[in-house]
Amino acid sequence: MNTPPLRLIVMGVAGCGKTTLAKALGQRMGLDMADGDDLHLPQSVEKMRAGIPLQDSDRWPWLDRIGAHLTEPHPQGRVVACSALKRAYRDRIRAQAGEVFFIFLNGDFELIGQRMRQRQGHYMPLDLLESQFRTLERPQADECDVIELPITEAIDDLVRLAWTAAQTHLQHPASSTTETSP
Repeated sequence: MNTPPLRLIVMGVAGCGKTTLAKALGQRMGLDMADGDDLHLPQSVEKMRAGIPLQDSDRWPWLDRIGAHLTEPHPQGRVVACSALKRAYRDRIRAQAGEVFFIFLNGDFELIGQRMRQRQGHYMPLDLLESQFRTLERPQADECDVIELPITEAIDDLVRLAWTAAQTHLQHPASSTTETSP
């Protein structure tokens, strides 16, 4: 049976490890990796740099660009690190890209805040983390194309769990679940 290329989104609030996991999945599984931050319009980046939370009107073109990017041909598939905080955002990506599998990296405010204080050179200020948590709409049980993973797990375990769940979803879309433990 010939399986189609994967289309993965690693999602969650700023500082949860989306880019780290997406890069690891790309390297280990032969997927083309993109950071959703690189697909933002310049004016959106400037707003975030200035500490101004984005509005939905800022995000729609960005989400469309992510969906379009996922549909570009690549033999193994593509993985994008993208916050996808609201259900409407995930639905927008689904509408653009078709069959997508989301990996939700979940963690608490304190741990993520600590991680953000340690990272260097990123335009997203720590001050906006609170707005990210307010905006977050946790994936619901009817979103059977989402797996939830704890950010406290080692990267090798996250890669293994994400890859297994994505493969299972690709083969049996209705049997996927929204939460997995190591």
